[in-house]
Amino acid sequence: MQIVSSVAAMQRLAKKWQRAGIKIGFVPTMGYLHAGHLSLVREARQRVGKNGKVVVSIYVNPTQFAPTEDLSKYPRDLKRDLKLCRAEGADVVFTPSDAEMYLGRKNPQSAIRNPQSFSTYVVEEKLSRPMEGASRPTHFRGVTTVVAKLFNIVLPDVSVFGQKDFQQAGVIQHMVADLNFPVKIIVAPTLREKDGLAMSSRNKYLDAEQRAQAVILFHALQAAKAAVQKKSVSAARLKTDLQKFITAAPLAKLDYVEFFDPETLAPVAQVKRGTQMALAVFFGKTRLIDNAKL
Repeated sequence: MQIVSSVAAMQRLAKKWQRAGIKIGFVPTMGYLHAGHLSLVREARQRVGKNGKVVVSIYVNPTQFAPTEDLSKYPRDLKRDLKLCRAEGADVVFTPSDAEMYLGRKNPQSAIRNPQSFSTYVVEEKLSRPMEGASRPTHFRGVTTVVAKLFNIVLPDVSVFGQKDFQQAGVIQHMVADLNFPVKIIVAPTLREKDGLAMSSRNKYLDAEQRAQAVILFHALQAAKAAVQKKSVSAARLKTDLQKFITAAPLAKLDYVEFFDPETLAPVAQVKRGTQMALAVFFGKTRLIDNAKL
């Protein structure tokens, strides 16, 4: 397994593979890997085959964090991540610095480029507005920008994203279609802990009591599924019922719960089987998200 930190070196390697007709599978991550991430690596391998190449990027992207968010505290363990990627059979792990990604060179004090010089962003203006976009207004601009950059660096044929970040996957799919990126987007199922909590790097932030109550997100999804098994229900009424259900957990603070069309992300007035649900809940400063098709 190769570890590559230079944008130019990664592009050279990807172009070499392209010339040789080798398929490239790509899994973009922010590191602190868990079993959910590793399932994406396996999916990428399955898509490109044993003769293809699988690239995993590990990069905590600063542009998708607001100043009040947890960029500086986001969990990091590169040594452990590299060991996991090697065991999973990744061919390359791409680990760029902020200077490489946003300044174009290793010296951020360069007279040619400086930290204020980066000014080009990719913005999806429809699917990115509700839910995560409403709660974190600058988030998706950073996500689409860094993913577009990574696609131009890694040159993948296939890129795999997790369904836990359902809205993010939809935004990326829309960006790829609108801007004609020659990459196929695969959305792989959410992996969960034994009690149903969706696997997330941010679960590390939870103390024992918060962790015990965090399963309320999964239970809320299950309650919504049960509510629509036999008939459609009012979205407004179901939101009210779920808000009471979720906040019955003393440490839970609901950010949002939404019901929407899984293709367009447009909100629906009536919730029925097949409707997509997403929610975000705070436990202290830790914000967890989850979603499911009802």
